Formats: sequence, C-alpha cells, structure tokens
Amino acid sequence: MELDSDACFRAVRARDRRFDGRFFVAIASTHIYCRPICPARPAKRVNMRFYSSAAAAEGAGFRPCLRCRPERAPGLAPVDAVSRLVGAAIAGIEEHALSSAKVGDLAASLGVSDRHLRRVTESELGVSPIELAQTQRLLLAKRLLGDTRLTLTEIAFASGFGSVRRFNALFKSRYGLSPRALRGAANAPEGLHCQLEFRPPFAWGRMLDYLRLRAIPGVEMADATHYRRTVSIDDAQGWIAVSLGKKANALNVEISPSLAPVIGAVIARVKRLFDLGAVPDAVSGLLSEDPLLAKVVQRIPGLRVAGAFDGFELAVRAILGQQVSVKGATTLAGRWAQAFGVPIATPFPELNRLTPSARHMASIGAGEIGALGIVGARARCLAVLAPAVLERKVVLTFAPNVDEQIEALMRLPGIGPWTAQYIAMRALHWPDAFPSGDLMLMRAANASQRQLQKLAEAWRPWRAYATHYLWNSLPQAGEAIP
Repeated sequence: MELDSDACFRAVRARDRRFDGRFFVAIASTHIYCRPICPARPAKRVNMRFYSSAAAAEGAGFRPCLRCRPERAPGLAPVDAVSRLVGAAIAGIEEHALSSAKVGDLAASLGVSDRHLRRVTESELGVSPIELAQTQRLLLAKRLLGDTRLTLTEIAFASGFGSVRRFNALFKSRYGLSPRALRGAANAPEGLHCQLEFRPPFAWGRMLDYLRLRAIPGVEMADATHYRRTVSIDDAQGWIAVSLGKKANALNVEISPSLAPVIGAVIARVKRLFDLGAVPDAVSGLLSEDPLLAKVVQRIPGLRVAGAFDGFELAVRAILGQQVSVKGATTLAGRWAQAFGVPIATPFPELNRLTPSARHMASIGAGEIGALGIVGARARCLAVLAPAVLERKVVLTFAPNVDEQIEALMRLPGIGPWTAQYIAMRALHWPDAFPSGDLMLMRAANASQRQLQKLAEAWRPWRAYATHYLWNSLPQAGEAIP
C-alpha cells in the first residue's frame, strides 16, 4: 500500500493520534519501529522508513519499540473489497486460524484461492499470510509478557505457538531478546487484564447505553461504567468485563483466567464489539459536511457502531427484534438464552448463561423455539439460521464478501433487507451497511425510503455511522432504535 512519506513525517513530528495504527515508522539507525505517537525524540527524517503494517516493518528487519509498544496500536475499519479481504484474513489469524491450519484452509474459508490471498496481503501489507500470522503471534506474546502474569508456557500456547522451544527461538531471532527479558509481571495487576487503545474521541457513554438496552439477560449486562458478559470460545469458558481505562484513549479488559488459552480471540472480538478500529476524524470529516447530520455529529463526537462479540448471537437478536420494541426483543432473547444456553458460574449473579451456539441450536426445531413465545415466522427463521451457519452458507463474522453474505442472509425465510443490513452492520462489521427501510431513520431524516437512499449516497463509505447519528438525533430514541 502506497504511503505519502511527507504526510507520515508530519504526523510523526506532531505525534498525531489520528494516524495511530494507520502506519508505523521505522528508524534505520536503531532498527526499531514505532507508532506515530511514540513519546521518544523523533529521529532524523533521513533515517525514517514508513510501513503500512507492523508485519511489513518486522519483515524489513525492524524490532518493535519497547516504549510505545506497537502491539497496542488500534486497527482499522476496512471499507473496500481488497482491504476487506486483508481485514478478514487478519481476523481469521487473530482467531488462531493459522496456529495449526494452512494458508489454503484460511483462504478457502474466505472464499478465495491461497495464491490470491498471498497476492493481496503482499500488496497491501508487504508480507505473506504466514509472515503476517507469525508477526501477529509474536506481538500478542509481547503484549501478554508486558501486561499479564501468565507463565511463559501459557503465553506461548495462548499466542498460537505449537511449542515453547519454537516460541523462544522465534522471539529471540526476531527481537534479539529472550521472552523472559520482556517479562513485565512485577507491574502487572492480579488476574488477567489488557489495555486496548483507540483513536479519540470515543462516545463511551453512548456505547454503554446502546449495549445496556440490548443486553441479553443472563449472557451480558452493562451499567454506567462497565460492559460484562459470559464467553465460550472453543473449549474455554469464562467471562469478561470492559471499562474505560484510567490511561487516556484505552479500554481496560478484565478476563477470567479460564480464558487464557483463547485470549487472542477474546481481544479480537472485544475490538470488533467496541469498534476500536474506527477512524473518527474520517467519519466526522465527511458526515459533518451534510446539513442533516452536522449538528448531531458535533454534539456527539466519536460515536461508534457497536459490533458483535458473537455473530450468531447478534443475528438471533436481530431476528427477535423484528417489528417489536427493544425491550420486547430483549425479553425474548433472555428466554432464548435461559432455555438453550449452558449454565455457568461467574462472580456476577446476573451472568449465568453461555450464549446458545449455532451447533446446539441446529438440533432445536421451530416448535421448541416457538414455545418461548416467539412468533412462528421468526421461530422458523431461527431454526434454519443455525444449520446455514454450520454449513457456511452464511458467514456471521468479519467477511470479505459483504454483498454475498447479505444476499445469502436474505435467501433465508424471514430475513429481509432491514435485518440483513443490520446484521452486516454489527456482525460483519461493515461500515457502509445501511438499513434504509428503518422507520426511525426515515423519521429522523423526514424522508421516504427512496429519498433516504438518495441522501445516503453522500455518506458512503460511512453509512453505518450516519445511521447511528440519525438514530441519536431523535429525542429520547434509546428505547425505539434497533
């Protein structure tokens, strides 16, 4: 990916947080690469090299800075087909898709050939998928070394390495240090914590309000300061608690020790749930030029689009929310979780269920679902959704081919354009999703659906953000918006 070296240099000199994670600066004289906001004294320009990814910087022989910690840099929200494919590959790797699998398996899951995946990642990031996975594993290990009290063995396996010997050897060859030399446990808090940084501003209160009203009873909860939920990934079960960190521009994530083996996947999902890859200046810069949105964009800086921790759970919640109030959908979702979710003990009495998985729900018929008070059409829709997910006819994670997934969703009985777009907005993390048939949007814009669609063309590629700003422009709309 081409970078404007003059713009990058100005961003580094200004330590401009808007560019944090959008590129990395490497210093030829020290063989170290940094984030643009690194507090260290800037090097001479002649010694600076700019890279679009940490993997590219490491591939060129640079080591991560121990001061600004590149592993903590925010990600990005890809908005075009090529960057969506790279983003989906990164998401798959973060879920440890390449810990034991091959590049061909990852490519197949993304609907492309391994040759095409290699070509795209090398073009966009300057590295192959294998090199990208290797960098992701090392950076996760570096984060865990500095932020947790996990043992070196636990860190090695949690980061996706097949053996401690391989972990030690690769870490030392790449970074010139043994993992033990970066051990930060003496300063790490008790339990399992990590800091996830973001580009300011962040309308944290609005995000918590949105999640609080839609929290599935027994599975998740939110109050004025925290979001908490139960978690089940692979064979690991536990809970997380997310709050605004004491450090500026970061979320603090507390993770139950039982989730240590899948901590990389937990971190990746939290980032997507809270839209930590958002680029607020790009969003507000475009939307504030529209007379319809200008005032609300100015009033609520840093509004994020809530994603999904579990795509299947979100899709179920969206189907249950069809043509009912937010409160009514939440009640039905709670019944669904209590009836089909696995019990779990947590420090929080309100959290006592793991979200029902697609695998479990595939064995549940429409009649049993309808017995919970869910109308027949929606019960039948839920009954066919789970098998479609298991057979990968529908993908409910960060997918590269968004339009194909939207069409696949609408082929399921009971899912129309509104539901498909809402799922794309949150589960597929698509920043240009737009449920144009939403009555609250039409009310906010004082426009018909056709007029609204025409207005929204000026909001591309951030129509999902425009959607949330329109919802928030309505007085006391919290209980009414989806």
